[in-house]
Amino acid sequence: MRLKGKKVVLFVEKLYNDREFWYPYYRLKEEGAEVCVVGPEAGEQYQGQSGIPAKADKGMNDINPGDYDGIVIPGGYAPDHMRRHRTMIKLVRDFNEAGKTVAAICHAGWMLASADILRGRKVTAFFAIKDDLVHAGADFVDEEVVVDGNLVTSRSPDDLPAFMRAIIGKMSE
Repeated sequence: MRLKGKKVVLFVEKLYNDREFWYPYYRLKEEGAEVCVVGPEAGEQYQGQSGIPAKADKGMNDINPGDYDGIVIPGGYAPDHMRRHRTMIKLVRDFNEAGKTVAAICHAGWMLASADILRGRKVTAFFAIKDDLVHAGADFVDEEVVVDGNLVTSRSPDDLPAFMRAIIGKMSE
């Protein structure tokens, strides 16, 4: 239970990638972390791409990054919906500025670009958003997981084991 006493925000929005949401959710809990699912509205249910609902414990306006140790952003089409909310973007920026773990997989790189935290950072993501990340100033590489300071990124559900090892390792430091 390497993350006992740690608190992690897990973002949710409609059309999230089910594996990229639920795998981190349960792995973080297995390691002892308290996971707070955060969406635009507290108590709302958001459907994943496979139709599995996830309920937001808290809304985006209800959390203070100072109360948490990190944030995980799943992919799918959810990041395109997340970045339509200025508050969700600001939360990502605030976690980053505080030096807390910021983890993004697949299309979640869009949130990093919208939060303007990629200049000079080495990252990976789903290949289709490479240009978006490069235009935001990132050094894009095609690797299963990349750790650049407090930032942890991965490409796809196939990379989830490496992604979670990196997150758990980073948050255990």
